[in-house]
This record gives sequence, structure tokens and C-alpha cells, in this order.
Amino acid sequence: MKSEIRSLIFTLLVCLSCLGIYHVWHNRHILEIEDNFGRLISEKQNEALYNNARFRAPLDTDIFIEAADYARKAVVSIKAVQVKGNSIIKDKYTRTNGSGVIIASDGYIITNNHVIEDADIISVTLDDKREYEAEILGYDNATDLAVLKVDATGLDFLQFGDSNEVKVGEWVLAVGNPFKLQSSVTAGIVSAKARDINIFDRQGIESFIQTDAAINPGNSGGALINTGGYLVGINTAILSRSGKYEGFSFAIPSSIVKKVVNDIREYGAVQRAWLGIAASDINMGKAESIGLKFIGGVMVDLVDKASAGQNAGLKSGDVITHINDRPTLTVSSFLETMAQFSPGDKVTIEYIRNSQSFNTQAELMNQLNSTDKIAVRTDKILTDLGFELRNLDTAEKSRLNTSGILVVSVLRESLIDSINMDPSYIITSANGQEITSVDAFIDFLKNTTGRVELKGFYENWPGEYPYVFSITN
Repeated sequence: MKSEIRSLIFTLLVCLSCLGIYHVWHNRHILEIEDNFGRLISEKQNEALYNNARFRAPLDTDIFIEAADYARKAVVSIKAVQVKGNSIIKDKYTRTNGSGVIIASDGYIITNNHVIEDADIISVTLDDKREYEAEILGYDNATDLAVLKVDATGLDFLQFGDSNEVKVGEWVLAVGNPFKLQSSVTAGIVSAKARDINIFDRQGIESFIQTDAAINPGNSGGALINTGGYLVGINTAILSRSGKYEGFSFAIPSSIVKKVVNDIREYGAVQRAWLGIAASDINMGKAESIGLKFIGGVMVDLVDKASAGQNAGLKSGDVITHINDRPTLTVSSFLETMAQFSPGDKVTIEYIRNSQSFNTQAELMNQLNSTDKIAVRTDKILTDLGFELRNLDTAEKSRLNTSGILVVSVLRESLIDSINMDPSYIITSANGQEITSVDAFIDFLKNTTGRVELKGFYENWPGEYPYVFSITN
């Protein structure tokens, strides 16, 4: 019996010794475990954190409720009607339905240009069912944005957030009117930034915020907001085989939207800044061929003569990596950054040449390689007649000794086309009234019916050329 007891005691001691050895060994390796954020912790700490509700960060739905309630009041439903012609009984027309965002209490509204394009009548319905007829103040094809105005005051509106600070993985809400379902809210996260999906033409600026918030037909022009209720984007597009939401949606960043809106309100058109270069993305082959230590940046393929880029000393083969300390690692991010500047702005450019980093300062210009605030005006009252106009810049006024306006293009089969006017015609007067700016000419057109006689000239052709047409309401 005593031998059995001794054997039992010995067995227990061996077991306890093994447990002690394991405990010492385990403690020696306590710092070899990393949590999801790279912090060194023990397995017990890891298990405790996993079971801790605060570490799992449960979703605070209250912030969604507050943000959605705030945003819904500032998002409107838009119905755009285009009259096609007359029949014996009624007008033939097409309708487009979309969304818009009120950005000022006195009735300024943002939407997508494709929502209201070619519309003759635009009606806006607020969240509280009030309806207004809207006027188009201006639009920008390059970003698919338009600014509307309704005659109202005291409206709820959204404030701009900083889309530059939006992070991938951040929660966002999409507010709009899909399938005519007014004031619908969906939630998702930011899936990517500076996304180019090739839906615009070559002159378009694509640097979308990609989200997985559900967006469907009718959401176009609506708001993408963060959980603080700030506007960080305008919902614009989806990638879909069916034509409906399939997991990806895209919004124009508020950094671009704010610039476009401010320019349209102040100048009637976007004052776009140009560096004067052709650029492309960096791939592995390019990076290896020029000795880059990373794959990224914007390759300068061509520099225009007398451009801002040439004046700043940029050359073909340079790789631009930052503008004003903001990374430009893709052409999309480069275009997004450039879209926030105006002609005359000075920027600091960081670039790599022959494996060395350099900095230079550039004074940005317009498409005419000047710093004047000019832009091609495509107001509906002009395109209905059949032309696009712009103000003369400082150099042109000095060279031509006049302050008229220039015809940039004439639309085929339009009224202006029918009177044989050509592009580059410089309008100096209308019905004997001196015309010094596009704004003055638009005011003239709004207050005129019947016969219109334009006088002007072509720079490279001698003499004065009058043109006559009629305006009917």
C-alpha cells in the first residue's frame, strides 16, 4: 500500500512539474504573439480582447440615424423634361429622374449634368413635398456636374466635408431617390479612392470615391455623406451588367465638387488650371527602366511649349510624385489634385529625374497658356442658338484692340450654323449695343425677342461681318 501511495505522489509531482515547465516556457514566449494592429501581446490578452465588446467596436447606429435624418432634408428629387416637338394633341417629351443636393439655404442645388442635360423644364421636389421650378446656372461636362437654382429661402442644406481626408474602410451613407423612391438612405464603406472607370470622354476628370453603398437609377446627383453628416461626394455612377446595383458605386469627391460649384457661381463656368503636360501611370516595366525604387507616380510624356510645366522646368521622363505635398501616385489622383486649382495658382511640384528628387514651383495657366480667368461658356441659352462662347483674354484684347467675345464652336444644324457663322468670329456688338463679355451677351439675349443683328470680325480676315437671326419665345 505504501509503495502505491508513493507511486501516486510521484506521478502527481511529475504532472505538476510538467505544468510548471509549460508555464515557464509559455511566459518566455509571451511577446511572440501580435494582434491585428501589430501590437505584441499574450495569447490570454488576445483572447480577452477578442471577447471584449469594446474591442470588437460594435456599430453605433445612432450616428447613422442622426446623419441620415440631417441629410434627407437637404436631398431633393429632380424631374427633367425635354420637349421633343408638337403633335396634334400634346407635346412629345422625355423625362429623366434623379437627385440633387441643396448646398445653400437660398436654393443652390448640385446634381449630375446627365440628369438635367438638354432639359427644357426642371422641377425639384423637397423632402417635405414642396415643389419648385429650377434654373440651370451652369454645368461642367468634364466632371458631369451641374448647378441649379430655385427661388426659395430658409432651406436645409449640407455643408461640404473634405474628401481628401476620407479613408478607405470609413462608413458612408448614400442619400437619393432610386426608382423614384424619395429620400432613400443606404450605407456602406469607402472601398477605394481615385478610381478611374472610363465613363467620361478624353477631357473628363475621373477620380471617383468607390463605395459599396447601394446606388440605383435615380440616385444620380444625390449625396454621399460621412457619419458626421458632411457632404463628401456626389453619387454618379455604378458598374453593372444588369443596369442596376451589383456591389460597386462611384461618387465625385467633394474636393472637385466644391471647386466646380464655386467657379460656376462666380464666373458662370469652371476655371480649370493646366500644367501643360501629357502624363501616364507608372507600371513595373517603367519603374525598372528608369530606376524607380517604387511603382507609382505620374510619368511626364510630353511638355507643351510655353506651358506652366515647361516654365517650371519639367521634362519628358520626369515622374511627378507630389503636388503641394499631396501624393500623386496615379493619373487619377493627379487629375483630382489639379482640378482643385485655378489659373494663376502657384503650386510646388515634387518629381524624380534620374533617380534623384527635385522640387519646383509652377504658376498654373488656362488652356490658352495665360493666367486669366476665362472659360468656354456652354449655357443653355447659347447652345439652344447653336454656339459656345468665351471672353477674350488679356493678350487677345491687347493684340486686337477690342474687348469683344469669341465664338469657340458652332453646333451643326443649329440656328447659328444656318446663318453661316464660323468659329473664331469675334462679336463686338448686338443690335448696336457694345458686347464686352459673355455675361453681358447672355443678359442681352434674355431680354430680347425678334430680330438680332450681330457685328464683329475674324482676326485673319479683313472687314466687318454682320450676322442676322431672329429669337422667338
